[in-house]
Amino acid sequence: MARRGKRGLSAEDKALWDRVKQTASPLDAPSRSLVMPLDPPPQTRIPDLVGPRDRLPAFRIGERAGHKPHPPHPEQDLSARIAHAPVRMDHGAFRKMQRGKLKPEGRIDLHGMTLAQAHPVLIRFILDAHDDGKRLVLVITGKGKDRETPDPIPIRRGILRHQVPGWLHAPPLGSIVLDIREAHQRHGGGGAYYVYLRKPR
Repeated sequence: MARRGKRGLSAEDKALWDRVKQTASPLDAPSRSLVMPLDPPPQTRIPDLVGPRDRLPAFRIGERAGHKPHPPHPEQDLSARIAHAPVRMDHGAFRKMQRGKLKPEGRIDLHGMTLAQAHPVLIRFILDAHDDGKRLVLVITGKGKDRETPDPIPIRRGILRHQVPGWLHAPPLGSIVLDIREAHQRHGGGGAYYVYLRKPR
């Protein structure tokens, strides 16, 4: 393949280029410099915000912290929350239930069960009681006892007693459970719960 030779400028292009060259000025000319030097910004002195006399006095961490009272015992706290919860059942039936004069129509004892065992058993019991039209049932959890376990995380005393109210308020039981209260002494006291169910539709 033959290489093409370089093509030169036409006479008209050369004339145009000569006129452009006449208007151009060299970049190194100091009087025609396109970049103007900037004046340096004035230096401002930043005042000292902290003088030698304004420094903070020495202190110890926590020296002014007030002594907070110890938090309530978890069992007392749970009992108080349940006792002060708003009453959602019939007030006449509630007063009878609080005096132990309302007899539970069914009961379940969760003693000795683990959380994994007790949860499905409780769900089945409550759903069956509701289907049978029962209104008041008794769930026995026990108050719990201190026991040593090899687990690295300690298990709370009365873990079932603390867990059952949450299960009763959560799906699938929350929609059919109307009220939860600690049982009267004749029905187990703090180791059992009255569970008042809604009327089946």
